[in-house]
Amino acid sequence: MKRRILLVDDEVAVLLTLKAVLEISGFDVDTAASGREGKSKLRAHQYNMVITDMRMESDDAGAEVISAAQSASYHPAIALLTAFPIAEEDWQTLGADKMLVKPMHTQVLLQQIEKLLASHEARLTIWSVPLPASAAASKAAKPAPVKSSRPAAKQPAAIRAAAKKSLAGRSAKNIPAKKSAAKRAAKSSKP
Repeated sequence: MKRRILLVDDEVAVLLTLKAVLEISGFDVDTAASGREGKSKLRAHQYNMVITDMRMESDDAGAEVISAAQSASYHPAIALLTAFPIAEEDWQTLGADKMLVKPMHTQVLLQQIEKLLASHEARLTIWSVPLPASAAASKAAKPAPVKSSRPAAKQPAAIRAAAKKSLAGRSAKNIPAKKSAAKRAAKSSKP
């Protein structure tokens, strides 16, 4: 199955060049020449990735496309394509997964797109992995701890002895060495 990419850019030369490069590399590519058209295509179709320019018919057109892609139920990977790079925290705040700076060498562009798609698909797989049936069943079937309704004095002697031995071992381990030595010294100095 071919992976589908939506390219959104108002520069026709960039749009057609990228479309040709991506199709030669095995992608199914749709194009949109404006942010408005890109948002419309995001609602009408499903894409594995959206690559959008930042500034098109308005300065906010790219941000609007990113927002529309984020709200899509199929969760595509999102790349911001720009000739004017912005700070990493700014494009991440917008919701993009990657910033691609144009012009870019074709091989580098393809490597970055493949890497982004692979990491995005892995993240989606992790998010959508249901709890295995055996783990879910063991969680649901885990019995609650049983508390004894008998007072300690009425419990069988063997249980009381085991509990006493366990508590004695724990308390001896919890006593710091200096305190034990001090106790021994105090005992030996008693008349």
